[in-house]
Amino acid sequence: MTRSFVAILVVVMAGCRANNPAATAGAPSNPTRATASAAKEKDVPVSDLRLELLKGERGDLEPANRNPFQFKPKPPPPAPRPVAAAGRGAPVIIGPPPGPVGPPPPQPIALKYIGVLDTSQGKVAVFRDTGGDIVNGKEGDIIDGRYRLLKIGVESADLAYVDGRGRQTIRLSGQ
Repeated sequence: MTRSFVAILVVVMAGCRANNPAATAGAPSNPTRATASAAKEKDVPVSDLRLELLKGERGDLEPANRNPFQFKPKPPPPAPRPVAAAGRGAPVIIGPPPGPVGPPPPQPIALKYIGVLDTSQGKVAVFRDTGGDIVNGKEGDIIDGRYRLLKIGVESADLAYVDGRGRQTIRLSGQ
């Protein structure tokens, strides 16, 4: 019981000492630093203070209309400027070049290359389709009714769509 009383008394005394600025100001933790900092403060000249600027009138602030939760739409791009061609009177409009016109590129081939088997008839590539079914084929075979197997390598296989577009190299995934 006396130990707990002494512990409570020490905590209360420490709290009173921390809350009392006169107690902490009178006893510096490092007396040599305290005297050195006091000497530095006395040596520093006071710069010119213009207190009259603080007494001037202040204008009223306008209410803020900024909303950080609202986004502004992007401004439209600037309109292209007409540029007159040398020797002609008709203006020429300079702008971005027109994009490529034509059919979109084919979708990537949705097969995973699992591995290669060396058989007596040659190399056989093993693939897995998106449904999880295993599909096998030799060079030149049509796989899954859509793809032609062009070349079988150790770490990759080259496939293309049956109509000849969209050649793609599929790396060995092993899954």
